[in-house]
Amino acid sequence: MRLGIIGVGHLAGALLTGLARAGFAPADICLSPRGHGRDLARREGYALAQDNADLVARCSHVLLCVRPADAAGAVAGLPWRADHVLMSACAGVPRTALARAADPAAIVRLMPITAAEKGASPTLVYPMRADLAPMLDAFGSTIALADEDQFEAATVYAAIYGWVQKLIAASAEWSAAQGLDPGVSRQVSAATFVAAGVMQADASRDMGDILQSLLTPGGITEAGLDHLDRAGAITAWQEACALVLHRLQGTR
Repeated sequence: MRLGIIGVGHLAGALLTGLARAGFAPADICLSPRGHGRDLARREGYALAQDNADLVARCSHVLLCVRPADAAGAVAGLPWRADHVLMSACAGVPRTALARAADPAAIVRLMPITAAEKGASPTLVYPMRADLAPMLDAFGSTIALADEDQFEAATVYAAIYGWVQKLIAASAEWSAAQGLDPGVSRQVSAATFVAAGVMQADASRDMGDILQSLLTPGGITEAGLDHLDRAGAITAWQEACALVLHRLQGTR
């Protein structure tokens, strides 16, 4: 695979870090000259395309990481071939929009998150292809979706990822304000969310049962959840999920 990246911004930088951690050779990756592409090529040894047409001509697989509104325009008019694979990490941009602009390339949708730089991204993909497995494995775990509607619903988790960052930071700030060392506050807050995720990832146990096992009657977990429920926090969270999905679907 010769990988090219169009749109070398924050997400692409995290993906490149993940690929480097997994042993991908910089010389096998070609970057668009816009964004951070030129600087990364100079510092890290990535190949640098003259422009997007040159990048497509030189690569078999192209990863698109531009703003959704710019996605179709960024790939239109380039020298696509039937053996090309165009992988879009542009939220809410359907395959049909890219297929029209990049015919006859195969179109795949991806949704990695910046945790790919640590090899910890749960990366969504539709449709899955065997030739993408080495790259996806470098990012973290791969979650293949059965159709585009399911992919769109799962893409909401890219937003949830940011919300959880806010919860981790808010919890750490609160405990530091109570006198806990700020470094310890951050460590405990982050590790607690990781631990909760590990427990809930155990498919052999019911998700509700895991939570129920923590709700000692009259205990601190129950008291806190009761307060959150009365304040409408869980309902607001789910409403935020619905808002994001509506926005994703609205771009079709």
